[in-house]
Amino acid sequence: MTNDYRFEFRPYQRRFLRSLTTNHGKWDIREGIILRLTDESGKVGWGEIAPISWFGSETLEQALDFCCQLSGEITEETIFSISDELPACQFGFESAWEMGSEGGGGDEGDEGDEGDNFITPNSCTDAINRVSTPNSSLLYSGLLPAGKAALNQWETLWQKGYRTFKWKIGVDAIADELEIFESLIHTLPAFTKLRLDANGGLTYEEANLWLWTCDNLKTNPELALEIEFIEQPLPVEQFQQMLKLSTSYETAIALDESVATLGQLAACHQQGWRGIFVIKPGIVGSPSRLRKFCHQYQIDAVFSSVFETAIARLAALKLAAELSQNNRAIGFGIDHFFE
Repeated sequence: MTNDYRFEFRPYQRRFLRSLTTNHGKWDIREGIILRLTDESGKVGWGEIAPISWFGSETLEQALDFCCQLSGEITEETIFSISDELPACQFGFESAWEMGSEGGGGDEGDEGDEGDNFITPNSCTDAINRVSTPNSSLLYSGLLPAGKAALNQWETLWQKGYRTFKWKIGVDAIADELEIFESLIHTLPAFTKLRLDANGGLTYEEANLWLWTCDNLKTNPELALEIEFIEQPLPVEQFQQMLKLSTSYETAIALDESVATLGQLAACHQQGWRGIFVIKPGIVGSPSRLRKFCHQYQIDAVFSSVFETAIARLAALKLAAELSQNNRAIGFGIDHFFE
């Protein structure tokens, strides 16, 4: 694409089939912004801004303000100089630029849309269909609902081909969750991988108990199930405690909220984290800078969804296919949360 682009955008809302419950609370509606860039020759690139402010990105209102300030035009220089305080905007605009540069978004005349109706479900679908699907060898992790509902949900996901699951903890009383966990690990088929995601909701004592419990599973010859890691057991500000825990148990720890953005990712690596990094491309920031970081440090990364639409999902999966190092399942098994 050339240096100057016409820029159009449209906010969207998608309601979850059921509330997504984490330690951060209940989430009922996914809101975001679909972008379209058109260069001087008519080539189109699609992008998406899908912020999660409580996870570390800008708010939707900040993203909308940024889009409105552009007055329908943007340059390549502006795209690559978006503030680090707007990481979801960085991802959305840069991935739209990449799609257009690769010629994947089609030409303006192909869309058949006019005026304010330029972004329709059909035009978005057409744009996605024009771009080749990323590496099909990627493995997917299916997200289970919190609490007892996981005991009923896993089988449906298993029948769809999932062999890695993530279950939210730190939502209910730890005694209740440990009881459900005991049932879950004896219900899941052999050679399943299970991830436990606390979203920073455990105390130091609770994190020790979970890690001790998971370590003990390794000595049980009757269980052929693997606890792959515990994700973000403690709040972001307790990084040093998580670093200590990571060397005290066999069960791995993955950072998530602690590495929500590129700045946080670099800071945790600089402070000595050499464990697993959960990267959410939709809010981490610039794709080009993420590539540079991952290539330079060869980190152990798990790529994960932010409940984006197919537009941002495509860009995120392309990054995952390019940058995943250890054949870990990617956290994009979330379609069952929407219609």
